[in-house]
Formats: sequence, C-alpha cells, structure tokens
Amino acid sequence: MTSIDDLFKSANGSAKRKFENPNEADPTKTYKSAKLDTSSEVKRTAHVADDEDDEEAGPSLPPDLEDDSGDDDEGRFFGGGLDENAKDAMDFLDAQDGEEAIREEKYDTAWLRKLALNFEKKVNKNSSLRAKYENDPTKFMDSEGDLDEGIKGLSILSEHPELYEEFAKSTAASKLVELLAHENTDIAIAAIEIISELTDEDVAGEQEQWDAIAAAFMEADLLSLLVSNFSRFDETDSADASGVYHSLNVIENLLSQPSNTDVIGKDAALIQWLLDRIQKTENPTSQNKQYASEILSILTQSSRQNRARIAEANGVELFLTNLAPYRRDDPEKDSDEEEYMENLFNCLSSIVEESIGKTKLLEAEGVELCLLLVRDGKTSKSRALKVLDHACGYAEESPTEEAQVNGTKSQKAPKEPSPNSAMAVCEKVVESRGLKPLFSTFTKTKKHDPEQTEHILGIFASLLRSLPGNSDVRFRLLAKFLEKDLEKTIKLVTLRRDYVNRLAAYDAKMKDRKRGLSKQEGDDIELESIPARLSEGLYCLERIDAILAWLVAEDEGAKAAIVKALGDRDESLGDVKRTLQAQLNGVLEVEPAEREMLETLVGFLQ
Repeated sequence: MTSIDDLFKSANGSAKRKFENPNEADPTKTYKSAKLDTSSEVKRTAHVADDEDDEEAGPSLPPDLEDDSGDDDEGRFFGGGLDENAKDAMDFLDAQDGEEAIREEKYDTAWLRKLALNFEKKVNKNSSLRAKYENDPTKFMDSEGDLDEGIKGLSILSEHPELYEEFAKSTAASKLVELLAHENTDIAIAAIEIISELTDEDVAGEQEQWDAIAAAFMEADLLSLLVSNFSRFDETDSADASGVYHSLNVIENLLSQPSNTDVIGKDAALIQWLLDRIQKTENPTSQNKQYASEILSILTQSSRQNRARIAEANGVELFLTNLAPYRRDDPEKDSDEEEYMENLFNCLSSIVEESIGKTKLLEAEGVELCLLLVRDGKTSKSRALKVLDHACGYAEESPTEEAQVNGTKSQKAPKEPSPNSAMAVCEKVVESRGLKPLFSTFTKTKKHDPEQTEHILGIFASLLRSLPGNSDVRFRLLAKFLEKDLEKTIKLVTLRRDYVNRLAAYDAKMKDRKRGLSKQEGDDIELESIPARLSEGLYCLERIDAILAWLVAEDEGAKAAIVKALGDRDESLGDVKRTLQAQLNGVLEVEPAEREMLETLVGFLQ
C-alpha cells in the first residue's frame, strides 16, 4: 500500500532567501485564485450553452442586419435566440460574476478569526481521522490535503502584519507550531515554511507585531521541535533538504532579535547538530552546510556566552580541522563553499577573543595552522591574520551562564580570567617562527588591502604589549623592527602619513556638513561618525602610534630613526602623543588594562 508520506511528497512554499530546489507554486497565488475559479462556474456553463446555440443550422442574416445582432459582441443573441427574461437573468449573473471577481477581501479581525477557526478545524479533523484510521491512510488522505491547503492559506498573513498580535493570541499559532511534529514530514515542512515566512525580518510590520508572533511561536516550543526534526529529515531527498533549509531560516529570523540569542545558544542539541552538520563531506558544498556555518557565525558574534559554549563543545578544533584544506586550495569565487569558509573564520575569530577560546586554540595547535595559512594561503591569508589578531588581543573575564543575564547581576561571581592567555598566544606566535611570515606579509602588503594591514598592525601592537620584558621572544620581535636599517619602522611612519591624510580628508567633509548646524546637532553628527572615522584610518593610526611609542621606549636607535622620519613631514613625537591621549579621552570605553598601557606610553613621549 502506498504510504501517506509518498502521497504528499513535495516541497512546499517559497522564501525570500531561496532554497536551491524550489518546485512548487507560490501558496499565496493558490489561495487567491481558488475563489475566482469557483465563482466563475456559472459563466463558464453559460458560455458552453451559447457555443452550442452558435452551431445550430439556419439561414444567415441579411447583410444589413449583421451589425445589429443583439447585445453580445460575438453575435450570440440575435433574433429569438433568448427571450427577454432569459437575457435579464444572464445579464444579472454576469454582473454578479464581475463584482465577485473584483471585490477586494477585507482583511480585519473578523477575517482573521474565520481564517484561524477554519485552520484549526482542518488540524483537528486530520488529527481525529489519523487516530481513528491509523492503518488505512486512504481514509485520512483527503483531510491531509485540506490541511496542507490550510497551512498554505496562512501565507497571506505575512502581507498583513497588523493582524500578527491577534493571531498570536489565537490557538491557531500554537496549532501551527504543533504541526512540526506531524507524522507526515511534508506537513511538518509546510508548517516550517509558513513560520519562516511569517517571521521574516523583511515583513513590513512594527517591531511589536513581530515580537508578538515570535513570542507565541517560542512559547509553543518552536525551537525544540525544529531541532528534533533535524534527525528525521533525509537531506538526500530534496523536500527534506528544503525542510532543513527553512528550519535554519526560522532560527536565523529568531536570531535577528538580540533577546533570543542566548536562549537559542543554550540549546545544546542545536549547537551539536550545527557542529556535526558543518563537518559533513560534500562536493560541492551544499546550501544547507553553508547555512549551518552561518548560524554558528551569528551565534558566536552576538554573544560572549555562546562563544564559551561553542568552545567547550570542541568548536575551535572542529573549525581548524575544516579550515586546514584552504592552506593551498581556494574555494570557488562567490560559491557556497567560499561563504562557508568565511563563516568558519568568523566563528574562530569571535571565539578566540575569550580566554577559553585562546586556550583551546593553543591546545589544538591553531596558532601554527594560522601561521601556515599566512605563509601559504591566498584567500585564507587575510582571514588567518584576523584570527591571530583577535587571539593575541587582551581577553576580558570569561562569561558564565549566570553572569550578567539581561543586565541582571548574578549571585555567582564570574570565573577569573586566565591572565596569561593572551601572553601565551603571543609567545607561541614567536616560538612557532611566526615573525618571518608576518613581517614578510607586512612588507609586501599594498595599499589596496587595508584589512590585511589592519590585522598585522593589531598583531604587532599586541605582541609589544604582551611579550614579557627582557625575554628572548621580545628581543626577537624588536630585532625584526630594527633589521635592514629599520626598514619596517620607516614603513610604519610612511603608513602613518597615509592614514593621517585620509582622516584629515574625512574630517574636512564632516566640518562642511556641520556648518550652520546648532552645537547639539553638530555633536550628534560627530558621535554618529565615530565608526566611520575608525574605518577611515583612525583605528590603524592608533595601532601605529602605539607601536611607535613602544619602539621609542625600548630602543634609542629606533627613537632617533622615528624622530627623523616624522620630521621629514614637519611632524614630531608630539603628534604620536596626541593620538594616544585622544584615545584615552575619547567617548569610546577603554579597558582598564589598555588604559594603563596607553598612559605609560604617553609618559615615554613627553
């Protein structure tokens, strides 16, 4: 006997972010067309009868009467074809058909309640018939088709978000979520697709409306049902692969609201499934594998707690293992694989900002792999530099489950940070012979690759801050800046001029923009422009001046060369000092350890 799953096997719906194998018409169009088809039945019947009349035998009309053949342009009604009463009846029916075709549906609370009630009836009827005729799918097949149609009918709600809050209050919202556990996976997939469409961040509604429907779905245990479905979807089947895709789309939609970030990240089963999914060998990389890596990237970038959770789930080693092949082989340009690789590097860069991430990176020999990627990689080179930049940076206290949840202090104190985590990474960079590829890349880096330059400068600044004084590793670092007649140090001063010029040009534009504005308006614009100033050169200028200050403090030969190079453009150490002092006095928060270091460097530039 044919199973009910086979009878309904097909992909459902459509999403704004399209799945690779869409194979069904838009459900909204299906919903809207059904009414027009049924209401036109009388008209079609009448036309059939008319066509039969046209075929009756008889003499043709005289030429002078051919243009006066009744009310119908096609000459159906002439002479005694229909009596006056029949013509009136047909005219009335045609008028009714026209009104029905163009009459607009009124989408209000009453309409919503009717839609929700009809949907619930279909859910309950199908559930009842399935329970009664469990071993005879033919008995509940029709109700399953009605249910599928009812699910798709909810699609039109996405065009009317003003009704979201009312829908969230109805039991239809929880009924829709419950369908994710339906025995027929295609019914479950149809429900997932509609939830994906209703929660899409591009729905043109108010935040409160989106919050209401998302909260209703979450309260109905949406997340657990989504995760439990992953185990029964077979991605070799296009419909099931679509189900996985739209499930990930729902999770991404939920993550667009920051309050859901930690809630979703706490789901250990989801984290494990995502980590398992990105490891599956595929050629070419599928859309779902790339999407799983993207969800991990969102989770790690948006929450410190999630970084710690994923690190503890062996995420760092998994990311490194899956990135190792890109040492020599680049992914195809603009492919899912390229996005997959980018997402894994983003995950790694975020996690290694935490103490636990730095520790896991060292344990998995991640520093060594990143240095190999810097030396041999192409597309992966700048990404590996980014990981090293974040790994060498200062680590704040490691977060715990109890620490600072929604701004409320925990009764349990956070774990103490590992004071040597950043130092250990910096020492490993030098001990692993990483200075040669780093300085070689710095020397060869062109102006058109600002991101790569930014990360190298960040690494240099972190090395000078973290490597112990009078240690072998620190002397080796300083020697690199002094070799070949201080070639790298002079390049730093040259780079500094470029960033000063870029920043000056940007500040000149901002000055023109603020002309004629009130002081308050000018201050607001200045505050808004901080991210742009950082990207226009301020961030790199701050890194360069910190490095130059360290070199001035550590070596007299370097100090003399820096003073001379700055003097060639009528600049001095005072300009370097002003950059660091501005950083201390700026509106952006400076961590205590960073502040102490900057204050010390300013003292050397007196």
